[in-house]
Amino acid sequence: MATGAYDVILLDLDGTLTDSAPGIVNCVRYALDDMGIPHPDDETLRTFLGPPLADTFGRHFGMTDAQIEQAIAKYRERYHDVGLFENSVYDGVPELLRHMSDAGLTLAVATSKPTYSATRILEHFDLAGHFAFIGGSDLAGLRHDKASVVSHTLDELRGRDRLADGSAVVMIGDREHDVHGARAHGIGTIGVLWGYGTEEELLTAGALTVVESPDALARLLS
Repeated sequence: MATGAYDVILLDLDGTLTDSAPGIVNCVRYALDDMGIPHPDDETLRTFLGPPLADTFGRHFGMTDAQIEQAIAKYRERYHDVGLFENSVYDGVPELLRHMSDAGLTLAVATSKPTYSATRILEHFDLAGHFAFIGGSDLAGLRHDKASVVSHTLDELRGRDRLADGSAVVMIGDREHDVHGARAHGIGTIGVLWGYGTEEELLTAGALTVVESPDALARLLS
């Protein structure tokens, strides 16, 4: 039986459970090199962490749909074999997941990363067993924005009898698109500050509150 204010917890992956920055940044550079596009500075590259790749390549570089498709294909060429594992679990996250699981909460991942990649990462770090469902984008690009990923994840949880009418659900994430994607379904977000977003970004987007560490989040959810 769940305790605390929530029954179901949706968690972002990049910047929330794992620090995937090295792999993502290296693969973005790899794609840009292939297309003959100069690299932005490191500070700009860090703003690419979290949002869907199609949005990043289109909005920042002004790519056409065909160029976005080319850039994503090149990104994945390196990511699936190398970049995926240029990654590490944040300190305190395994303990946080055990705490929530032991409290009887239903946990699910809702990430803009493709489901295939997200599952491999979580299995690699021995975290997959905590989740009732791992929800991500699809490789065809039909489900890439956060609202669509959250919708997909909620539907799967209902189908598995892990989400009932009246269940109290909250999103945990580090960027504004986590907040906006959850809000599209009437779900609030707790922002985390150990990832890639800032307190100002998260609160301006409408996060319920922010926490500075996995331990603080565990206390908040108790």
